[in-house]
Amino acid sequence: MKEISARPPKTAPRLFARSAVRRFGVLAGSVLALSAGHAAAWICVYENSGGQTLYTNVSPGAGWKMLQCFASVEPSPEKKPGTSSSARSALPKVSAEKQKERDSMRRKVLEDELATESKLLNEARTAYANGAPAALPEEFLNPQKYAARIAQLRETVGLHERNVEALKKEIGKM
Repeated sequence: MKEISARPPKTAPRLFARSAVRRFGVLAGSVLALSAGHAAAWICVYENSGGQTLYTNVSPGAGWKMLQCFASVEPSPEKKPGTSSSARSALPKVSAEKQKERDSMRRKVLEDELATESKLLNEARTAYANGAPAALPEEFLNPQKYAARIAQLRETVGLHERNVEALKKEIGKM
């Protein structure tokens, strides 16, 4: 880590970190400070009159003397396990004919789903009737029931519209 002699910038107080440090001592404070290092760019070492050491990104308050501060280091990006070329070469090969068969089966399944979802969308739109469906007998006495049913129908129409769009988008990718 790179040592910084300047005082770190003020950050928003992290009360949960302070209370955990006071309750569990140095070890918990170190763990919390290191895990919170991504939120703030500074980790400081404090010491109190009793000799306790505290690592945190928040000033612990009166009675603690700051010894030094470090700029937190961002973790290096790790390689994903399945991205190496050796891992790819270990995968089984599929013939072009078999892949075409799989793709056509996938397309058929997606088109069937699209047909079903389109049918459900049309039914939901018919039931919704542009936001003015006929009231049921029990809804004449209770207008809140009618409003709740309209909201439910509107939500159902929206759900089916999103599903149809998602299926069309997925088919378009093929």
